Amino acid sequence: MSSSVPKRLMDEAARFHGHLGAFLVLGLKAGLYANEVLGKDYFESRAIVETEPVPPGSCFVDGVQLATGCTMGKGNIELRKGDSLSVTFMKKDKVLRLCLRDDILESLKRLSSMEKSREAALALVDKPIQIFFRIEE
Repeated sequence: MSSSVPKRLMDEAARFHGHLGAFLVLGLKAGLYANEVLGKDYFESRAIVETEPVPPGSCFVDGVQLATGCTMGKGNIELRKGDSLSVTFMKKDKVLRLCLRDDILESLKRLSSMEKSREAALALVDKPIQIFFRIEE
C-alpha cells in the first residue's frame, strides 16, 4: 500500500486549510490509507476523529475530509474530544482505527511556528503510515 501523499492533493489541502502543516498531512495520510483498505465512498464511509477540538490537533480533520470525501456538511465525519489523536473509519461492516503514537503527537505539539510545522509536514509526506500510527483493522 502506498503511504505517499500526492503533491496535487497536498497543494489542494493547503489551499483549503490555509497552510501546510504536520497535522493536515497526517490527516491526509490516514484518509488515503482508509481509502486503500476500505475503498473510497463519499456516502457510505464514516469517520470519527478523537482529539483536542482546537488546533493543531483539529487540523487533522481537514486532511481526513479532503482525502476521504467524508464531510461535516454530509454529516459522515464527526469530531469528538479526546486527549490523544485517533480516527475510526467505517464502511458498511468494516472498521479501521488509527491511533497516532504518543511520541509523535508530543513532538508535533512542540513545533513552535507555522514554518516548523510546514517543514515537519514535508518530512512526513513519503514516510510509511505505520511509523506514525498504531493500526487496528
